[in-house]
Amino acid sequence: MPDTLTKLTYQTFQQGKNYFGLAHKILSAQVMNLVSPSGRNTKPIPTEVLQKIQQRLDNLLEVDWQDAEKGIYPQSLLFDNPWEEFFLYYPAVWLDFPQIWERSKQKKYQDFSPEIDTSGYPSYYLQNFHHQTDGYLSDFSANVYDLQVELLFGGTADPMRRRILAPLKQGLKNFADVPPSQKRILDVACGTGRTLKMIRAALPQVSLFGTDLSPAYLRKANQLLSENPGELPQLLHANAEELPYLDNYFHALTCVFLFHELPASARQNVIEQCFRVTKPGGVFIINDSIQMSDSPEMLPVMDSFYETFHEPYYKHYTTDDLVERLEKAGFESVSTETHFMSKIFVAHKPV
Repeated sequence: MPDTLTKLTYQTFQQGKNYFGLAHKILSAQVMNLVSPSGRNTKPIPTEVLQKIQQRLDNLLEVDWQDAEKGIYPQSLLFDNPWEEFFLYYPAVWLDFPQIWERSKQKKYQDFSPEIDTSGYPSYYLQNFHHQTDGYLSDFSANVYDLQVELLFGGTADPMRRRILAPLKQGLKNFADVPPSQKRILDVACGTGRTLKMIRAALPQVSLFGTDLSPAYLRKANQLLSENPGELPQLLHANAEELPYLDNYFHALTCVFLFHELPASARQNVIEQCFRVTKPGGVFIINDSIQMSDSPEMLPVMDSFYETFHEPYYKHYTTDDLVERLEKAGFESVSTETHFMSKIFVAHKPV
């Protein structure tokens, strides 16, 4: 009975987040059309596709609940929601909308505040992804990012992120003779640290590492992860195309929501770097968007995402063969699975 009640509470919690995200999208679209009409007509998502989206959502939440029940991660993680930050930054999201709408309307895709130092970054990174103010290079952007992503995905960003945890724990079984504190896991492009926080909850004794190209997002990650008990993950400012670690150093690597924001050549470079620093027998797990090869019925959704948000590399990503790229780098036994709008790649480095 307690488990049934907990599951019902979780489903209600997720449903509430989904409804709130939907209401936010509808209201913001209506306000945008009143305040800053673009004259651009977006295609509505067909009803049959909406039904499939709902089915995918239901399946995601069921898997999320089942993994918690199996003990892959604590049930408390299902209810981990930064309420304080929500109430603090949700008004800021609305206050930032006029800039976002104007930037979108004028097609200003590389618009940064004068105080932002853009030197030293690859050109593909200097973008206002999602039309957000200052791209990924300001503290404001770092503060509102997680909230914006949760609103975008109707409260499912964290359940999708958690899909890396089961294959991660499975992959680490290859190193059963290694003490937990000596197992090293790197989260590539760790952003604000939410994935690292989940890994810490599932694997409280392992040594965690994170890299990101944004100093602002690393500051946010440090703030978030400092609130958790246990050893603080080691965070480094680094380009994933040039990981500053020794060969064969990590027992496992994860990478969440990065590859669709990389041009093709950078995707290959990042994969090869991840192969280099993974120990023989180690596992590399990518969590990113669905693709045409696995979800052709979701084409209207993928097109809508590409057209609505500034994602210059997404369209190519949807047809890119990442399995081939992983195998080209040297990984083997690559498997894939889809969960709602996300796709998981699990790749192993030969012993």
